[in-house]
Amino acid sequence: MVSPRVLKLAEDIKVIAAEMLKRRIKDPRLGFVTLTDVRLTGDNREATVFYTVMGSDSDRAGSAAALKSATGMLRTTLGSQLGLRHTPSLAFVLDATPEAAQGIEDLLARAAAQDAEVAALAQGKKFAGDADPYTKHEEDE
Repeated sequence: MVSPRVLKLAEDIKVIAAEMLKRRIKDPRLGFVTLTDVRLTGDNREATVFYTVMGSDSDRAGSAAALKSATGMLRTTLGSQLGLRHTPSLAFVLDATPEAAQGIEDLLARAAAQDAEVAALAQGKKFAGDADPYTKHEEDE
């Protein structure tokens, strides 16, 4: 279980890094980047920053290169604003959540199409045998 202090520190890192990307990082390779999550190790020495990029694969690659080159400046700013004894090292990881969500949406659409096919085939059909297949005892009636 993660302590509230670590969660607060991760949220602070996310806010500061997002502000830095918005205001101070002027790299033209940096696309429309959204920071989605920050996870810290138990000793607060390493921070993994998850991000998404709107656009094509080349936009993602350019944004990854821009984030990698801006890591030192981001870490310096984090250290001065957070006031920690040890500033965590930063690692940027492309968040796979949008692709996973699209895969789930595709599976749900395929299941809905198959359900519609089965419903179309079953329309106008009857059950084999009696309408009520359960045996009834004379006592129950």
